[in-house]
Amino acid sequence: MKKKAYLLLLVVAVVASSCGLSKANRDSRKTLNGTWELSHIDYQNNEGYFKSLLFNDVASKCFRGSEWFFRSNNSTGYYNIIDPGDCAPGQRFIRWSVQDDANGNPYKFQFKFIDEKKKDISGGFGYVFDIRSLSENQMVISSVADVDGESITVVYQFNRISM
Repeated sequence: MKKKAYLLLLVVAVVASSCGLSKANRDSRKTLNGTWELSHIDYQNNEGYFKSLLFNDVASKCFRGSEWFFRSNNSTGYYNIIDPGDCAPGQRFIRWSVQDDANGNPYKFQFKFIDEKKKDISGGFGYVFDIRSLSENQMVISSVADVDGESITVVYQFNRISM
């Protein structure tokens, strides 16, 4: 009987540890915790000017200076469009995560839209970004988009406002 109890305890411990987040992922989540400003959006691999709608929400110009809040203990947060006028100001609630690569290193950031009660309103659809850099005071993420049959890279630079 004792052998069965020890075996069961061992199996539970192995399963629990395999389902946990890597140390790098936990560190990234802790680093993201707090309030950030989206200070700059850059389009690489593209020349000229074009109008873009980000996150199926508002024009990219509306996101400059927007406030982003990440709460690491429950993976929720929001972004707040501050610019009035055509920018439809206000908060948009999100659920976010950091995904590990095969070596346990965080390399992807993703978010989905939720409502005030934390229910998914995106129909399972979300946005995925490569984490280019992440420090206590700055984060740079990027995603690839298709514009007229050509790939461009959209780069988002964030600066920390507060913890």
